[in-house]
Amino acid sequence: MKRSTNILYGLSLAFGMTSVAGVQAQTVLDGAFIKEHTKTQRVVPYPYIREADVMWERRVWRMIDLREKINLPLYYPVKPINDRKSLFDVIKQGVLEDGSITAYNPGAVGQDDEFKVPFTPAEVKGLLSKIDTLQRPNLVTDEMETIIDTSDVTSENIKQYLLKEDWIFDRQRSVMDIRIIGICPMKEVIDKNDGSVRGYQPLFWLYFPELRYVLVNWDVFNRENDAERRSFDHLFWTREFNSTITKVSNVYDRNISEYQTGMDALLQSEEIKADLFNFEHDLWNF
Repeated sequence: MKRSTNILYGLSLAFGMTSVAGVQAQTVLDGAFIKEHTKTQRVVPYPYIREADVMWERRVWRMIDLREKINLPLYYPVKPINDRKSLFDVIKQGVLEDGSITAYNPGAVGQDDEFKVPFTPAEVKGLLSKIDTLQRPNLVTDEMETIIDTSDVTSENIKQYLLKEDWIFDRQRSVMDIRIIGICPMKEVIDKNDGSVRGYQPLFWLYFPELRYVLVNWDVFNRENDAERRSFDHLFWTREFNSTITKVSNVYDRNISEYQTGMDALLQSEEIKADLFNFEHDLWNF
């Protein structure tokens, strides 16, 4: 009797230690404190603008290249880690898993940025994961065999983002207000034959005022201080990125690349940047 009691006691002790170890493994805090600030943030609403107070307005399209050093926090990590995700992984979760973001069709040639045709989550999933069936001869039997090629679009494939924004001078508040209207991830197109980059393809457009409610709860890496990480929404609000202007509202509705190429296109982009800066600066030139 005494021996069986000892056995039961040993089993219960071992089971208890295993349970405690399991609980500890699930509740380990990876850090010195619980980070709750960004996860509980709310979107700061834009100041209200009356049409009668808009003295001047210009629509601008920009390209953000994630290979530039200042833009790396938008690209990394290419695979999610405990406390951070890349911008595309945040967008993908909002569209496919949470259903809190609506993706819009960029059109047959990728030029539609007016949020006319929404994608369903199933359509977006089809864009991000494609299965191609190829036929090729078998080197041994000389017979045709079927090869299934699966290609998934991950954050590693998104090297650029296209922004559409409005520059507005509000005379009521006497400020130049910049409002991002939409953002579009651009997929890198790779040539299957030689592996070279053939260009960039727009995946879908996102309405930025709606996207802000997701971006505000995700951290962006801060090079100077891990305790002062800011949200993606804060990064875009404070313009902590570099970009190249690709289009400005014009009578022909054409991109810079349609009438300038190479270095001339880049110089034209910088000239437009200078014009926007000088316009605001000249308003305060006494």
